[in-house]
Amino acid sequence: METKQKTTLTQGSVARGMLLFALPIFISNLFQQLYNAADSLIVGNFLGGEALAAVGSSGSLIFLLTGFVNGVSLGAGVVVARYFGAKDWDRMRRTIHTTVALGLVAGVGLTVIGVILTPQILRWMGTPDEVMPQSVIYLRLYFAGLLFSMYFIGSIAVVMYNVGASILQSVGDSKSPMRYLIAASLINIVLDLILVGWLRMGVAAAAFATIASQTVSAVLAFAKLTRSQEAWAVHWSEVKFDGPSLKAVIVQGLPSGIQNSVISIANVIVQSN
Repeated sequence: METKQKTTLTQGSVARGMLLFALPIFISNLFQQLYNAADSLIVGNFLGGEALAAVGSSGSLIFLLTGFVNGVSLGAGVVVARYFGAKDWDRMRRTIHTTVALGLVAGVGLTVIGVILTPQILRWMGTPDEVMPQSVIYLRLYFAGLLFSMYFIGSIAVVMYNVGASILQSVGDSKSPMRYLIAASLINIVLDLILVGWLRMGVAAAAFATIASQTVSAVLAFAKLTRSQEAWAVHWSEVKFDGPSLKAVIVQGLPSGIQNSVISIANVIVQSN
């Protein structure tokens, strides 16, 4: 039963419930850092310093472009959790489907921004000329992969995983997103070793490994959401914007999104210098 995977703070020990809920999120955050770290480590060892610089310079920029949207998804989780706790199933469903719609639109926007503005943004960051070509390849493939995954797999990898994870966590299931992220991190490492380490296919292969593994985590999250028989299940036919739900999500998510962006901007400035 899916309900056995949930942690609720309304039954039993509150301290134990908080620990059981928070520990998977903590582990997920650790594995989240493995994506760019694995790319940098493997690329640096097999392809050399310029390739390492190309991948390393991309980490802060990727988080800058995706961090705001992911912060908003945290706010959406707060709204969903509120309605879940109040057993207001109608508002909860409308909020969930509004959040999914927002994630799809945001993913398309990030794709366009990332593909078109990558060279200019890298210049603003002061990326050295010798690193620029490989940095552009890595980032453009990364963001183009977001669009590819939306049309052919049904999820926008980076944004949609965070949307799905936020929905699951808001109804008390923090273990499933953790398992999906661990699986994706391991897939990323294996693909990096095969494509970069063994086949020596360059930084483009590292970007492909990252987007492919992130797509796996997004697909797994939404497979659970769409197959669920619970009130929080996602039905693609109901994915649309609901005005009051969208307003609530933005009001709750905007502060988190701004916080993520401020931290990312500071990291980009430091890296540029």
